[in-house]
Amino acid sequence: MARPIWSGSLSFGLLNIPVSLMSGERRTDLSFRMLDSRDKKPIRFERVNAETGEEVPWKEIVKAFEYDKGSYVVIEKEDIASAAPESHESVDVEAFVDAGSIGTRFFEKPYVLVPGKKAEKGYVLLRETLKKTGKIGVARVVIRTREYLCAVMPEEDALILMLLRYPQELVDPNDYKLPSGATSSYRIADKEFDMAAQLIDSMSADWAPDSYHDEFRERLSEIIKKRIKAKGATAKVTEEAPHREDAATNVVDFVALLQKSLGENKRTPAKDTAKTPVKKGAKSAAKKTTKKAAKKRTTKTAKKAVRKAS
Repeated sequence: MARPIWSGSLSFGLLNIPVSLMSGERRTDLSFRMLDSRDKKPIRFERVNAETGEEVPWKEIVKAFEYDKGSYVVIEKEDIASAAPESHESVDVEAFVDAGSIGTRFFEKPYVLVPGKKAEKGYVLLRETLKKTGKIGVARVVIRTREYLCAVMPEEDALILMLLRYPQELVDPNDYKLPSGATSSYRIADKEFDMAAQLIDSMSADWAPDSYHDEFRERLSEIIKKRIKAKGATAKVTEEAPHREDAATNVVDFVALLQKSLGENKRTPAKDTAKTPVKKGAKSAAKKTTKKAAKKRTTKTAKKAVRKAS
Protein backbone atom coordinates (compact mmCIF):
# COMPACT_ATOMS: atom_id res chain seq x y z
CA MET A 1 0.00 0.00 0.00
CA ALA A 2 1.27 3.49 -0.85
CA ARG A 3 2.64 5.60 1.99
CA PRO A 4 1.64 9.23 2.56
CA ILE A 5 4.09 12.02 1.81
CA TRP A 6 2.98 13.52 5.11
CA SER A 7 -0.01 13.48 7.44
CA GLY A 8 -1.36 16.77 8.70
CA SER A 9 -4.45 18.90 8.24
CA LEU A 10 -6.39 20.85 5.64
CA SER A 11 -7.42 24.18 7.15
CA PHE A 12 -9.72 27.01 6.10
CA GLY A 13 -11.11 29.61 8.49
CA LEU A 14 -11.17 27.87 11.87
CA LEU A 15 -11.83 24.39 10.45
CA ASN A 16 -9.06 21.77 10.43
CA ILE A 17 -9.57 18.46 8.64
CA PRO A 18 -6.95 15.76 9.36
CA VAL A 19 -5.67 14.43 6.02
CA SER A 20 -2.83 12.47 4.47
CA LEU A 21 -1.15 13.74 1.32
CA MET A 22 -0.85 10.88 -1.16
CA SER A 23 0.76 10.83 -4.59
CA GLY A 24 -1.71 11.39 -7.40
CA GLU A 25 0.52 10.14 -10.23
CA ARG A 26 2.22 6.88 -11.12
CA ARG A 27 5.53 7.09 -12.98
CA THR A 28 5.74 4.45 -15.69
CA ASP A 29 9.04 5.44 -17.28
CA LEU A 30 11.49 2.62 -17.95
CA SER A 31 14.88 3.39 -16.41
CA PHE A 32 18.13 2.10 -17.88
CA ARG A 33 21.69 1.63 -16.62
CA MET A 34 24.74 2.29 -18.75
CA LEU A 35 27.14 -0.65 -19.16
CA ASP A 36 30.55 -1.11 -20.67
CA SER A 37 29.88 -2.99 -23.93
CA ARG A 38 33.10 -5.00 -23.53
CA ASP A 39 32.35 -6.72 -20.22
CA LYS A 40 28.76 -5.56 -19.45
CA LYS A 41 29.85 -3.91 -16.17
CA PRO A 42 27.98 -0.80 -14.90
CA ILE A 43 29.46 2.60 -15.71
CA ARG A 44 30.18 4.76 -12.65
CA PHE A 45 29.88 8.52 -12.88
CA GLU A 46 32.53 10.27 -10.84
CA ARG A 47 32.73 13.80 -9.45
CA VAL A 48 35.88 15.29 -10.95
CA ASN A 49 37.51 18.69 -10.80
CA ALA A 50 37.06 20.34 -14.21
CA GLU A 51 40.55 21.86 -13.97
CA THR A 52 42.68 18.98 -12.60
CA GLY A 53 40.57 15.97 -13.61
CA GLU A 54 40.94 14.57 -10.06
CA GLU A 55 38.00 12.98 -8.22
CA VAL A 56 36.47 15.24 -5.55
CA PRO A 57 35.16 13.65 -2.31
CA TRP A 58 31.61 14.54 -1.22
CA LYS A 59 32.85 16.41 1.88
CA GLU A 60 34.73 18.88 -0.34
CA ILE A 61 31.75 19.68 -2.59
CA VAL A 62 29.84 22.93 -2.00
CA LYS A 63 26.88 24.53 -3.76
CA ALA A 64 27.33 27.74 -5.71
CA PHE A 65 25.26 30.09 -7.84
CA GLU A 66 26.65 31.20 -11.21
CA TYR A 67 25.69 34.88 -11.29
CA ASP A 68 27.80 35.60 -14.39
CA LYS A 69 29.53 33.43 -16.97
CA GLY A 70 32.33 31.69 -15.03
CA SER A 71 31.69 33.70 -11.84
CA TYR A 72 30.26 31.89 -8.80
CA VAL A 73 29.18 32.73 -5.29
CA VAL A 74 29.24 29.89 -2.74
CA ILE A 75 25.98 29.26 -0.89
CA GLU A 76 26.41 27.70 2.56
CA LYS A 77 24.07 25.13 4.11
CA GLU A 78 23.03 27.76 6.66
CA ASP A 79 21.95 30.10 3.84
CA ILE A 80 19.70 27.43 2.33
CA ALA A 81 18.30 26.49 5.76
CA SER A 82 17.47 30.12 6.59
CA ALA A 83 15.65 30.60 3.26
CA ALA A 84 13.69 27.34 3.53
CA PRO A 85 10.13 27.63 4.92
CA GLU A 86 9.36 26.36 8.39
CA SER A 87 8.26 22.76 7.96
CA HIS A 88 4.62 22.34 8.90
CA GLU A 89 2.08 19.71 8.06
CA SER A 90 -0.85 21.82 6.96
CA VAL A 91 -2.59 22.83 3.75
CA ASP A 92 -3.62 26.42 4.50
CA VAL A 93 -6.43 27.63 2.22
CA GLU A 94 -6.12 31.40 1.73
CA ALA A 95 -9.01 32.03 -0.66
CA PHE A 96 -11.74 30.35 -2.70
CA VAL A 97 -11.95 31.21 -6.41
CA ASP A 98 -14.15 30.18 -9.34
CA ALA A 99 -13.14 26.75 -10.63
CA GLY A 100 -12.61 27.97 -14.18
CA SER A 101 -10.62 31.09 -13.28
CA ILE A 102 -7.21 29.35 -13.10
CA GLY A 103 -5.63 28.81 -16.51
CA THR A 104 -4.57 25.30 -17.50
CA ARG A 105 -0.89 26.33 -17.74
CA PHE A 106 -0.79 26.89 -13.97
CA PHE A 107 -1.59 23.25 -13.13
CA GLU A 108 1.50 21.13 -12.52
CA LYS A 109 1.21 17.98 -10.41
CA PRO A 110 -1.70 16.15 -8.72
CA TYR A 111 -1.93 14.70 -5.22
CA VAL A 112 -4.86 13.06 -3.43
CA LEU A 113 -5.97 14.25 0.00
CA VAL A 114 -7.17 11.27 2.05
CA PRO A 115 -9.14 11.96 5.26
CA GLY A 116 -7.75 10.81 8.57
CA LYS A 117 -9.64 8.42 10.82
CA LYS A 118 -12.96 9.95 11.99
CA ALA A 119 -12.34 13.04 9.79
CA GLU A 120 -14.77 11.98 7.06
CA LYS A 121 -17.49 14.49 8.03
CA GLY A 122 -15.33 17.58 7.53
CA TYR A 123 -13.87 16.09 4.35
CA VAL A 124 -17.29 15.44 2.80
CA LEU A 125 -18.57 18.85 3.98
CA LEU A 126 -15.78 20.69 2.13
CA ARG A 127 -15.91 18.44 -0.94
CA GLU A 128 -19.65 18.79 -1.49
CA THR A 129 -19.69 22.53 -0.72
CA LEU A 130 -16.99 23.11 -3.34
CA LYS A 131 -19.06 21.14 -5.86
CA LYS A 132 -22.24 23.15 -5.13
CA THR A 133 -20.53 26.53 -5.22
CA GLY A 134 -18.26 25.80 -8.19
CA LYS A 135 -15.25 27.00 -6.21
CA ILE A 136 -11.75 25.68 -5.58
CA GLY A 137 -9.44 26.58 -2.73
CA VAL A 138 -6.13 28.35 -3.34
CA ALA A 139 -3.67 27.31 -0.65
CA ARG A 140 -0.03 26.94 0.34
CA VAL A 141 1.65 23.72 1.38
CA VAL A 142 5.21 22.80 2.40
CA ILE A 143 6.43 19.54 0.85
CA ARG A 144 9.82 18.53 2.17
CA THR A 145 11.73 21.84 2.20
CA ARG A 146 9.84 23.93 -0.36
CA GLU A 147 6.62 25.90 -0.12
CA TYR A 148 4.22 25.44 -3.02
CA LEU A 149 1.15 27.23 -4.25
CA CYS A 150 -1.67 24.73 -4.75
CA ALA A 151 -5.37 24.31 -5.51
CA VAL A 152 -7.79 22.11 -3.55
CA MET A 153 -10.56 20.86 -5.81
CA PRO A 154 -13.28 18.17 -5.72
CA GLU A 155 -13.22 15.25 -8.14
CA GLU A 156 -15.90 12.58 -7.65
CA ASP A 157 -15.32 11.21 -4.11
CA ALA A 158 -11.90 12.82 -3.69
CA LEU A 159 -10.36 16.13 -2.78
CA ILE A 160 -7.46 16.68 -5.16
CA LEU A 161 -4.51 18.88 -4.25
CA MET A 162 -2.99 20.22 -7.46
CA LEU A 163 0.38 21.95 -7.29
CA LEU A 164 0.32 25.25 -9.16
CA ARG A 165 3.10 27.05 -10.97
CA TYR A 166 3.87 30.61 -9.88
CA PRO A 167 3.29 33.25 -12.60
CA GLN A 168 7.06 33.85 -12.74
CA GLU A 169 7.53 30.23 -13.88
CA LEU A 170 5.33 30.68 -16.96
CA VAL A 171 6.50 31.97 -20.31
CA ASP A 172 4.21 34.63 -21.77
CA PRO A 173 2.96 33.24 -25.12
CA ASN A 174 3.32 36.76 -26.52
CA ASP A 175 7.11 36.34 -26.18
CA TYR A 176 6.84 34.22 -29.32
CA LYS A 177 5.84 35.22 -32.80
CA LEU A 178 2.21 34.10 -33.01
CA PRO A 179 -0.44 34.78 -35.68
CA SER A 180 -2.71 37.52 -34.39
CA GLY A 181 -5.23 40.03 -35.70
CA ALA A 182 -8.39 39.49 -37.72
CA THR A 183 -8.94 36.08 -39.32
CA SER A 184 -9.71 37.81 -42.61
CA SER A 185 -6.05 38.80 -42.91
CA TYR A 186 -5.19 35.08 -43.25
CA ARG A 187 -7.59 34.62 -46.19
CA ILE A 188 -9.57 31.81 -44.51
CA ALA A 189 -12.83 31.29 -46.40
CA ASP A 190 -16.15 30.64 -44.64
CA LYS A 191 -16.30 27.28 -46.39
CA GLU A 192 -12.99 26.29 -44.79
CA PHE A 193 -14.35 27.17 -41.34
CA ASP A 194 -17.50 25.13 -42.02
CA MET A 195 -15.50 22.10 -43.18
CA ALA A 196 -13.15 22.33 -40.17
CA ALA A 197 -16.17 22.50 -37.83
CA GLN A 198 -17.72 19.44 -39.54
CA LEU A 199 -14.48 17.50 -39.18
CA ILE A 200 -14.22 18.36 -35.48
CA ASP A 201 -17.87 17.41 -34.98
CA SER A 202 -17.34 14.04 -36.72
CA MET A 203 -14.33 13.30 -34.48
CA SER A 204 -15.99 14.45 -31.24
CA ALA A 205 -16.31 11.90 -28.41
CA ASP A 206 -16.65 11.69 -24.64
CA TRP A 207 -13.38 11.90 -22.75
CA ALA A 208 -12.37 8.30 -21.92
CA PRO A 209 -8.87 8.40 -20.36
CA ASP A 210 -8.72 4.58 -19.96
CA SER A 211 -8.69 4.19 -23.73
CA TYR A 212 -5.29 5.90 -23.99
CA HIS A 213 -2.05 4.03 -23.26
CA ASP A 214 1.66 4.63 -23.51
CA GLU A 215 2.08 2.33 -26.51
CA PHE A 216 5.84 2.90 -26.78
CA ARG A 217 6.35 1.77 -23.18
CA GLU A 218 4.12 -1.29 -23.68
CA ARG A 219 6.02 -2.41 -26.78
CA LEU A 220 9.39 -1.82 -25.12
CA SER A 221 8.25 -3.74 -22.02
CA GLU A 222 7.39 -6.72 -24.20
CA ILE A 223 10.85 -6.62 -25.79
CA ILE A 224 12.48 -6.50 -22.32
CA LYS A 225 10.39 -9.48 -21.12
CA LYS A 226 11.48 -11.54 -24.14
CA ARG A 227 15.14 -10.62 -23.55
CA ILE A 228 14.90 -11.61 -19.86
CA LYS A 229 13.30 -14.94 -20.77
CA ALA A 230 15.94 -15.62 -23.43
CA LYS A 231 18.76 -14.98 -20.95
CA GLY A 232 17.10 -16.99 -18.17
CA ALA A 233 17.11 -14.03 -15.77
CA THR A 234 14.49 -13.46 -13.07
CA ALA A 235 12.92 -10.32 -11.62
CA LYS A 236 11.99 -9.86 -7.99
CA VAL A 237 9.38 -7.40 -6.70
CA THR A 238 9.51 -6.35 -3.04
CA GLU A 239 6.18 -5.53 -1.45
CA GLU A 240 6.01 -2.36 0.66
CA ALA A 241 5.04 -2.65 4.32
CA PRO A 242 1.37 -1.80 5.05
CA HIS A 243 0.82 1.73 6.28
CA ARG A 244 -0.61 2.35 9.75
CA GLU A 245 -3.86 4.31 9.80
CA ASP A 246 -3.87 7.80 11.30
CA ALA A 247 -4.70 8.18 14.97
CA ALA A 248 -8.32 8.82 15.93
CA THR A 249 -9.46 12.46 15.91
CA ASN A 250 -11.97 14.20 18.15
CA VAL A 251 -15.53 15.01 17.09
CA VAL A 252 -15.73 18.63 15.94
CA ASP A 253 -18.69 21.03 16.10
CA PHE A 254 -18.52 22.25 12.49
CA VAL A 255 -21.51 24.59 12.79
CA ALA A 256 -19.90 26.50 15.67
CA LEU A 257 -16.56 26.77 13.85
CA LEU A 258 -18.21 27.90 10.62
CA GLN A 259 -20.28 30.52 12.46
CA LYS A 260 -17.19 31.81 14.24
CA SER A 261 -15.20 31.93 10.97
CA LEU A 262 -18.01 33.84 9.24
CA GLY A 263 -18.42 36.19 12.21
CA GLU A 264 -14.74 37.06 12.20
CA ASN A 265 -14.61 37.08 8.37
CA LYS A 266 -11.33 35.34 8.91
CA ARG A 267 -9.01 33.72 6.36
CA THR A 268 -6.21 31.40 7.31
CA PRO A 269 -3.42 33.79 8.40
CA ALA A 270 -0.07 33.69 6.65
CA LYS A 271 2.68 32.23 8.81
CA ASP A 272 4.82 34.83 10.57
CA THR A 273 8.27 33.33 10.46
CA ALA A 274 9.73 36.17 12.52
CA LYS A 275 7.62 35.45 15.59
CA THR A 276 7.07 32.22 17.42
CA PRO A 277 3.83 31.98 19.43
CA VAL A 278 4.41 31.69 23.18
CA LYS A 279 1.90 30.19 25.58
CA LYS A 280 0.55 32.41 28.34
CA GLY A 281 2.01 30.20 31.09
CA ALA A 282 5.38 30.07 29.39
CA LYS A 283 5.34 33.88 29.03
CA SER A 284 4.75 34.51 32.76
CA ALA A 285 7.37 31.89 33.66
CA ALA A 286 9.87 33.63 31.39
CA LYS A 287 9.11 37.00 33.08
CA LYS A 288 9.71 35.49 36.55
CA THR A 289 13.00 33.98 35.40
CA THR A 290 14.11 37.36 33.96
CA LYS A 291 13.22 39.17 37.21
CA LYS A 292 15.15 36.62 39.30
CA ALA A 293 18.19 36.92 37.05
CA ALA A 294 18.09 40.74 37.23
CA LYS A 295 17.81 40.65 41.04
CA LYS A 296 20.72 38.22 41.26
CA ARG A 297 22.89 40.46 39.05
CA THR A 298 22.02 43.57 41.17
CA THR A 299 22.94 41.78 44.45
CA LYS A 300 26.21 40.51 42.96
CA THR A 301 27.15 44.03 41.76
CA ALA A 302 26.34 45.53 45.18
CA LYS A 303 28.56 42.97 46.96
CA LYS A 304 31.45 43.74 44.60
CA ALA A 305 31.08 47.47 45.28
CA VAL A 306 31.15 46.90 49.08
CA ARG A 307 34.32 44.74 48.80
CA LYS A 308 35.98 47.35 46.60
CA ALA A 309 35.12 50.18 49.02
CA SER A 310 36.52 48.26 52.01
